[in-house]
Amino acid sequence: MKITIAGAGIGGLATALALTAAGHDVTVYEAAAHILPLGVGINLLPHAAEVLAGLDLVDELLAQGVATRELVYVNRFGQRIWGEPRGRFAGFAAPQISLPRGGLQLTLLQAALRRLGPERIIAGRRLTGFEAGADAAVAHFETAAGTTGSVASDILVAADGIHSRARARLYPDEGSPIYSGRMLWRATSMAKPFLTGASMIMAGHQNQKFVCYPIGAVQPDGLQRINWIAELVVAQTLSREDWNRQVDASVFLPRFESWRFDWLDVPGLIRDAEAVYEFPMVDRDPLPHWSHGRMTLLGDAAHPMYPIGSNGASQAILDARALTQALAAHADPVEALAAYEADRLPKTAAIVRANRQNGPEQCMQLAHERAPDGFARIEDVFAAGELEAIAARYKALTGLVKPPA
Repeated sequence: MKITIAGAGIGGLATALALTAAGHDVTVYEAAAHILPLGVGINLLPHAAEVLAGLDLVDELLAQGVATRELVYVNRFGQRIWGEPRGRFAGFAAPQISLPRGGLQLTLLQAALRRLGPERIIAGRRLTGFEAGADAAVAHFETAAGTTGSVASDILVAADGIHSRARARLYPDEGSPIYSGRMLWRATSMAKPFLTGASMIMAGHQNQKFVCYPIGAVQPDGLQRINWIAELVVAQTLSREDWNRQVDASVFLPRFESWRFDWLDVPGLIRDAEAVYEFPMVDRDPLPHWSHGRMTLLGDAAHPMYPIGSNGASQAILDARALTQALAAHADPVEALAAYEADRLPKTAAIVRANRQNGPEQCMQLAHERAPDGFARIEDVFAAGELEAIAARYKALTGLVKPPA
């Protein structure tokens, strides 16, 4: 089947690789003139890593990052609330991988250039619209110079991000992404390893949070590249999401000055940042439909969500698998896209809604509300089994459930 993909981000490239491996004729069009690595660090969850393992990419990704050993939630004093093993350490077939976001994107891009051919990855073409007729999907593109052109194929997959032109065509009255009221500041710093040296930690509560995890091996000088995210409530913002907008750490550092734990110096980590990027936390309401005949949405174009539970990129990769499976099960393209939507839309809509309620990070907010000055024993704050239940509900919701042995 001839398939056009609009967008060469993580979701678009993963979909191109999965569909090509299944025997489809795929071409990817990207709006940017040059496809460059974006962002700082990212977590690839084990069920998404399993998809990439099927494409023979996991070892290459592991070489660029860290196999996450555990996830630990702590309060603003560094006291442990809840923790659990992750990836292969939790019995999954594939690892959870913490790595540079650019490393993931470039690995997917290089694999796509090899497997599809460089002539099938076309940069500098922004999707402007489409028609999804009975016999073909026609995608319209334009260049930065204003030149336009159209491409016909059996299916159009719009993986063109949170500001998707295809989504806007389907839902012209939707408006801008919805601001959460919280701002993220993201960076990497070279620092001494903390906890196991492969731990991901989340500290604080809903209105003030700090997340960090290593994304590289320990160097000869004993330091490790640590990815971190600071988050605060900011009443309003008019800024558009931009992975590359740099700010000075003084904007938020004073709020974290007292966050010095026995095992982690948060203000020190912030001060050692190589560059700090500001990003408003936004999402969109779930849609009633993604597909329109021979066109469908995928990834952030379909289900932009808060970066809670490390689900953004991972869910886009799961979309790629589901779409490939739907096309294998249904010869008719329209039926295949309807099956893909029926599978993935309800699941991702539930994650969007759960993330608005803090997802698995509810345990941090509850600890803050019940013991704002800290605690001597976590058993005095939570009932027996309560923390396990919070974690289990979210993992079941996101599909992160270990298959039976």
